[in-house]
Amino acid sequence: MDSPARRVAITGGSGYIGTRLIEQMEGDPSVARILILDVRPLPRSYGPKVVYLQRDITDPIDDVLSEHEIDVVVHLAFILKAGHNRVAIREVDVSGSATVLESSARSGVRHIVYFSSTTVYGAHADNRPALTESAAVRPVKGFQYGEDKAASEALLREFAEAHPEIVTTVLRGCPVMGPNADNFISRTFQRRLLVGIVGYDPEMQLLHEDDLTDILARCIRQRIPGLYNVAGRGTIRWSEMAAALDRRLLMLPSPLIYWLTSISWTLRLQFESPASGLDFIRFPWTAGTEKIQSELGVHFRYSSREAWEAFVHRRRGLVPVPERGD
Repeated sequence: MDSPARRVAITGGSGYIGTRLIEQMEGDPSVARILILDVRPLPRSYGPKVVYLQRDITDPIDDVLSEHEIDVVVHLAFILKAGHNRVAIREVDVSGSATVLESSARSGVRHIVYFSSTTVYGAHADNRPALTESAAVRPVKGFQYGEDKAASEALLREFAEAHPEIVTTVLRGCPVMGPNADNFISRTFQRRLLVGIVGYDPEMQLLHEDDLTDILARCIRQRIPGLYNVAGRGTIRWSEMAAALDRRLLMLPSPLIYWLTSISWTLRLQFESPASGLDFIRFPWTAGTEKIQSELGVHFRYSSREAWEAFVHRRRGLVPVPERGD
């Protein structure tokens, strides 16, 4: 017997990942409704299956989840960019996650999919290669994004214990890349001069946007529970990423660059990142994907290098790289 068509709500659905997921699901006959909840409008119009409502996730959303008979919530709403108002950011990231979970339980949602981050492992000198899902969660102190993702995951674990009738899926993703990339890495590479740390050239993992949306859509269709790392095959070094876009790397000693970044952040001379963010271009934080490959048979079509090349080609206005199936 066929399962009923899914009625999906996406918080933060007007963003980079949300809009890619809409495109993935809009033509899927197993999805009957796609409800987008975001403070930002959608970048373009979609078909009748897609409904947009301007909503702030720090306010309850029970009413619209019930009205549209939503049975799957994909929680993507999150502030990616570091900010000086820590309280306001945490209100959206963590308190907002709590509100979404509470509203989902009250409105009869049967499945919650949360897109987390491999930054919850932190970038540390003693990290082992290919960190598994059982590795300790220890985000870098002061790195807001990783701290808030870890706190939201903790809320979701408590929620799952209190509501065993609701399926929960957590995908810990590395930075997402591709031709449409719009995130902190794509914005970083808009600058002609990038910084590096003397003695370090870390291996970076990237996840192609198409691989991510394929996995998200599969989790929605099949109501897959569990916690999984998601990352593209292999790695690409920080220096290789810079060279591919003809960016210069200014290599500085770690004490100097940490001091400069800290001072410039404190004095609000730059708004990109506090000094804690430098750990991610210094120490290892690669995640293993054996679990999702062995348990779900997931095959990542793109490597980290190919995900980066797809972004580079689009930035240079070249023909997009072809999809890979090998």
